[in-house]
Amino acid sequence: MATKKKASRGTRAASPPPKAAPKKAAATKKKATPRGVALRLTARLAAPPERVFDAWMSGAEHGAFTGGGATVEPRVGGRHTAWDGYIEGTTLELARPLRIVQTWRTTEFPAGAADSRLELSLRPYAGGTELTLQHTGIPRGQGAKYRRGWEEHYFAPMRAYFSGA
Repeated sequence: MATKKKASRGTRAASPPPKAAPKKAAATKKKATPRGVALRLTARLAAPPERVFDAWMSGAEHGAFTGGGATVEPRVGGRHTAWDGYIEGTTLELARPLRIVQTWRTTEFPAGAADSRLELSLRPYAGGTELTLQHTGIPRGQGAKYRRGWEEHYFAPMRAYFSGA
C-alpha cells in the first residue's frame, strides 16, 4: 500500500503543469501591459500634518502655495483643479491628517489616457511634516517632466510657504 501512495503522488506531480501554466500567463500579461510610470517623492515641510492636509484641500491655500489658480471640493468624490485648470481630478480618499488620494491628470495627457493616481501620506516628524507623494499611472514619456514639476511647482513653493518666507 505504501508503494501505491508513492505511485499516486508521483502521478499527481506530473499533472500540475497545466495548473501552473495559467499563473505564468497571467504574470506575463501583467508585465506586458504595465499602467504607465510611477514616481515616489518625499519632502519635509515646516508645518504639522493637519496644517499641510488642510492647505492641500483648500482651493485658496492650494493656489497660494503653488502660485496658480486652484479649486477644491474638500470631500470624497469632490473635484479639484490646480494651475488654472492645467491639472484636474477627483478626491478618492481622505483620512485627515494622514492621507489624501486623488485622481490626477493634466491637459498634456494623451487623448484616451486614464487618469493617474496621486497618494499623499503625511507623517509628523520633529520639524513638521514628512510628505510622501506616490504618483502612479503617469503616461509613458512624461515621468521625468512630472518629477521635475513636483519639485519645482509644488515642493519648493510649499517649503517656502510653510516656513513663513
